[in-house]
This record gives sequence, structure tokens and C-alpha cells, in this order.
Amino acid sequence: MNKRKVGSNRERLAAQYLTEKGMRILEANFRCRQGEIDLIGRHQGYLVFVEVKYRSAAEKGYALEAVDHRKQRRICRVADYYRYARGLGDETSVRYDVVGIQGSEIQWIQNAFPHIYARGY
Repeated sequence: MNKRKVGSNRERLAAQYLTEKGMRILEANFRCRQGEIDLIGRHQGYLVFVEVKYRSAAEKGYALEAVDHRKQRRICRVADYYRYARGLGDETSVRYDVVGIQGSEIQWIQNAFPHIYARGY
């Protein structure tokens, strides 16, 4: 099985998990020039941007550690574009979550990192 197919399967698993926990998934794999966000949903009054990371075993590192500052900044830029493209203003409450799948264990970190503003703001 190739990496893209494994990633898609894990993103579907994460979406199912989040749905069972009360999140309403709006979009999957939102892509734009700035990058990609795995899942976008609504949960407890927030518009939630979710990064999904998978590692089959700890030898390759931990899934949750893979969302470094650079990746966070990219997610925030895509989220800004998404809100702009959908006509959602700054009054929209936003949250950034990470779902880490390590083997068969799923961890959901809500509000995993704060918004990182683009240069010039």
C-alpha cells in the first residue's frame, strides 16, 4: 500500500473518530496555493482545522511530534485563506487541533497550537 493511500485511510479513520466525539466534518483535504488542511469541522462553537499525523511505530518518531512550528505556520496560512474564501470574518472562533495515530492508538489534541500570524500583520 502506498503512502498516499495509507494517509487517506488514516484521515478517514480520524474523521470517523472526530464525528463520534461530536465534531461535524465540513471538508476533507482542503487544498489551495498556500498548502493543505486534512480536515475542517465544527465543534463546540469553533471552526476547527485538523492536522492528522500517522506513524506505524515509534521507531519513525511520534505522530504528534510531526506538527512542528513550520507546519503550524502553513496550516494557519491555509486557514486564513479558507476563511477569506468562505466569507468568514475575524469574528469566527477558530481552533487548531491535531489527531495523532500511533499504530492503532488515536490521540486528539484540541487547541494544539495558537494562530500564527503571517508576516506583515
